[in-house]
Amino acid sequence: MKVAIIGAGAAGCFCAVNLKRMLPEAEITVFERASKPMAKLAVTGGGRCNLTNTFQEITHLSQAYPRGGRLMERLFHEFSPEDTCRWWEQEGVPLVTQLDQCIFPRSQRAMQVVDTLLRLMQEGGVRLCTNCRIVSITPDRRILGTAPTDDTPFDAIVITTGGSPRPSGLDFLSPLHLRREPPVPSLFALNIEDAALHELTGIVIDRCSVSIAGTKFQAEGALLITHFGMSGPAILRLSSYAARHLAEQNYRITLSVNWMQGQNEEQVQQILQGFQHTDRQVANLHPSYLTARHWAMLLHRANISENHRWDALNRKEMNRLTAVLTADNYTVTGRRTHKAEFVTCGGVSLQEVNPRTLGLKNHPGIFLAGEVLDIDAITGGFNLQAAWTTAYVVAHSIYQKFIL
Repeated sequence: MKVAIIGAGAAGCFCAVNLKRMLPEAEITVFERASKPMAKLAVTGGGRCNLTNTFQEITHLSQAYPRGGRLMERLFHEFSPEDTCRWWEQEGVPLVTQLDQCIFPRSQRAMQVVDTLLRLMQEGGVRLCTNCRIVSITPDRRILGTAPTDDTPFDAIVITTGGSPRPSGLDFLSPLHLRREPPVPSLFALNIEDAALHELTGIVIDRCSVSIAGTKFQAEGALLITHFGMSGPAILRLSSYAARHLAEQNYRITLSVNWMQGQNEEQVQQILQGFQHTDRQVANLHPSYLTARHWAMLLHRANISENHRWDALNRKEMNRLTAVLTADNYTVTGRRTHKAEFVTCGGVSLQEVNPRTLGLKNHPGIFLAGEVLDIDAITGGFNLQAAWTTAYVVAHSIYQKFIL
């Protein structure tokens, strides 16, 4: 039996290793358009490779997967995050869990993950064909590529080409007439042209709530002030939840920030009223989770002098300060790009695949795994978990198909 896997990323290589173990007699060839496999995996997590997450802080999978949460819930019954951790540790990759529930190799080296998959592919006899771009896939499971390929049909084809930043990136699937969800970027920082904000570059607020004014999109988490605007988990999550809306608005929106750990106006008013029992200057007494420099900027935005005394603040000044602390608005002028590490919202519609097998409903023997599907997640190891799970499910589906 012959199997072609199109794309040597995390999903493609993981699928190849597991399928070869399930069907040792299978001839498996992985085709990759680049010169090296798993280039994106090698840089993920800042080169440390956030393999997965404990999911302990996730109450519903839609929180982690804005697109594909319901499908992932089904697939986790076959290959869960716990299964992922066991798999990697059995292959000699000890793991460590951080306080934020992200799981990394203990070595903190993404290349350990890459090298492990490459070794297992080589030991299993999986053929890797690099510098080969697949031009088309036919309904009868033939492939045409820029490198010589066997013209005979494959028994199974697995498509694991990852997210495509441009619609044309999936044109090789045109002969299959699949419904595609238009691709737009996800997981990115936001550009904000504000000189006073930029002066706070490097400051991290451990817990913020951010939202897009006039919409229901919101997210929580740490926020990082940068030389170009804002980043950090809260911003990245918001960019994931609102990926399509942001694209439609050409990344020109009003960002509202609650600096007070998500507390509402009434709660913040109570905190500020507690400060009013002193004659200290407002610059010298502030919530402990805000730095003095950050507090000074917020006072300026509320049009309150740093030399003003707390017990001298009037109601209007208190209301202005409360508004800035709970709904501080900034004009976003664009998104920050990172060419080496990106996530795409969109891909082949989930309506095209059987949710149990991830095989195409109208093209038996052709399967999809990874980000080529319309599945993407927030930051924190969730996207790689989707790659491991969908790849394993496809491998097992092919195994079942050919042993029955």
